Amino acid sequence: MKSSQPLTRSSKSDYPSTAQIKWFHKQLSDWGVIHRRDYPWRKTIDSYHLLVAESLLQKTDADTVAPIYELFLEQYPTIADLAAANLDDVAKILKPLGLFFRAERLQKCAEIIIRQHDGQVPQDQKQLLKLPGIGDYTARAIGSQAFNQPLAVLDANVARILERFFGLQGERVKSRCKILWGAADFIAPKTDVGTWNLALLDFGALTCKAQNPDCENCPLTSKCKWFKHN
Repeated sequence: MKSSQPLTRSSKSDYPSTAQIKWFHKQLSDWGVIHRRDYPWRKTIDSYHLLVAESLLQKTDADTVAPIYELFLEQYPTIADLAAANLDDVAKILKPLGLFFRAERLQKCAEIIIRQHDGQVPQDQKQLLKLPGIGDYTARAIGSQAFNQPLAVLDANVARILERFFGLQGERVKSRCKILWGAADFIAPKTDVGTWNLALLDFGALTCKAQNPDCENCPLTSKCKWFKHN
């Protein structure tokens, strides 16, 4: 099952066509091969490492997270190391990122995983969502990257691309918008969704930006509804 949040549309005629989605896939997949950003957590499928990365990336840009992520894993290379650590020491490493509760939640996750899941990050999305600080986006990101599960993600970058290209109108709080979550699931490819998710995230961060989007170098402009109206 791809989504716990069904696509909410007025009728099937409002769905993007198969041809439109196929073209969208081709353009962004080709773009991703050339422009995909290089971060240390993108070189692993270790579920603990990805749990750490996705926890640190919440409300923080990737360039800021990268050196802290590597330092963190040097200090706590296994989930057992993190579970046994002194919370003040964990917080000290994460201090440059702000948000003290992040250290507390991350260590609590480790403790629960050691105690309830035999030290293995759970693959089941319902189990992941029970962990402190893990919401839909983080659970799906871990599932798609660590376990190759066909789970689309939705953040501000992805929401902006979907709204602009397909002419969707999401709710104000994008992370809770059923229309956009459903659309993200509906257009996701059936295989290698982890790679697809990364392409979307990077495209939104580098090209389809909130301010001053780079439409001149965008491969989607010829069929982008937002571009045609702006």
